Amino acid sequence: MDYSLDLFSLTSLLGTIALILLLYIINNSLTGGESRKEPPGPRPWPLLGNLLQLDLKRPFVTLHEMSKKYGSIFTVYFGPNKVVVLAGFKTVKEALVGFAEEFGDRGPSKIFNDISQGHGIIFTNGETWKEMRRFALTTLRDFGMGKRLAEDKIVEECHYLIQEFEKHKGQPFDTTRPVNHATSNIISSIVYGSRFEYNDPRFKNMVARANENIRLSGSVSVQLYNMFPRLCYWVKNRKKILTNVAETVNDVQNLITNLKDTLNPELCRGFVDCFLMRKRKTEDLHTLMTQYHEKNLIYSVTNLFAAGTDTTAATVRWGLLLMAKYPDIQNQVQQELDREVGSCQICAEDRKNLPYTDAVIHETQRFANILPLSIPHKTSKDVTFQGYFIKKDTLVIPLLASVLYDENEWENPHIFNPSHFLDKDGKFIKREAFLPFSAGRRACLGEGLAKMELFLIFTSLLQRFRFSPAPGVREEDLLLTPSVGFTLTTSPHELCATIR
Repeated sequence: MDYSLDLFSLTSLLGTIALILLLYIINNSLTGGESRKEPPGPRPWPLLGNLLQLDLKRPFVTLHEMSKKYGSIFTVYFGPNKVVVLAGFKTVKEALVGFAEEFGDRGPSKIFNDISQGHGIIFTNGETWKEMRRFALTTLRDFGMGKRLAEDKIVEECHYLIQEFEKHKGQPFDTTRPVNHATSNIISSIVYGSRFEYNDPRFKNMVARANENIRLSGSVSVQLYNMFPRLCYWVKNRKKILTNVAETVNDVQNLITNLKDTLNPELCRGFVDCFLMRKRKTEDLHTLMTQYHEKNLIYSVTNLFAAGTDTTAATVRWGLLLMAKYPDIQNQVQQELDREVGSCQICAEDRKNLPYTDAVIHETQRFANILPLSIPHKTSKDVTFQGYFIKKDTLVIPLLASVLYDENEWENPHIFNPSHFLDKDGKFIKREAFLPFSAGRRACLGEGLAKMELFLIFTSLLQRFRFSPAPGVREEDLLLTPSVGFTLTTSPHELCATIR
């Protein structure tokens, strides 16, 4: 027996172990001794990850259930893609606000990359995102976001929307199209400087395509494409999304061309005019690497149009459905409106005198849970958060559904209950865990406009109409199960809007 060979092998093994330990110690000292423990989670399968454990029609439900087992921060694999999920109000707020920079990048999503091509506001990072968001915020504020100028545009649109509802003469109808057209027109008046007629073919098609794309983006087939883009590039829904995008880009280009031909530097009509003038200024200064070019304009406009249409319209439709389902709550809203406003035109200033109505609107946003997964984030650098190490460029999902339904924050999270926003004296109270617009650097930039829209549209409609189910349908038969999509909209239904 050759003992010298065995001794050599043993020495080599011990030397290797010692070298590994030395490298570990050096690496640990270079990282400040931080724990490299990563968030726990279910064991993934090779390639498939945790796909078999996820309900892709309602992934937020599966993830919420997982959080009860693995904690408020855990790891899950969407196919081969590693994702860190943040659950519960305290964890989500700490990450998005307390670690705003570390969790502040937009996460990679293949379909959204295909759509935006690295341009615009919502799905970009770096200098493009910083400059486009800053410009959009400044311009929206200049055009009255949260102020009287925007209020006048919303009130005007409410009159058109009421006329559309009156055309049905109390007969059952689907509220989807007119409400979508109203919210689209409000953002269009700010972006383009003018509204569209509801029967304008181009406008109708743009609204329909925007809503269809948001719905298809949450479909099972598109989620599979995001996980396995090389295998699933052929899926029908992906092709439909890209066709819709191409058609919308063509329409937006034509609208921009018309505005460019009539541009007056002394009279800025909307977002597009402001952008064109900034673009002209940078060209005059021969500025290199400017963000003010045509593609950023086109995709910023489409971002604002889609975001300004879908979520607000969906919330209004949820509100009307809930009023029809819970007539006692509708009674209390209308009694308060009659008492405090009467037949006068409702204005934003009335909100402070309508605590119950305000509570109903807030509870609608909480209960409807329009954007349950938020829009994915990404870590901008290595970060240790709540004792767990998360590498740079890790996809992060702030689970907003777990915030709006957090059992530690809401008394009856699974029940529609306006009392969540009322004190014992019936006064409106703010709740920290009310985060339907997300939080931190990536919070919805149109939050102020959306809040004003929701209040004025909802109250104007309730002041004018009584909402009820279609004949033969009982209140208890109205379904509160949302339709599948990237955002949660109501299931298809019809309501009667009877003039009061």
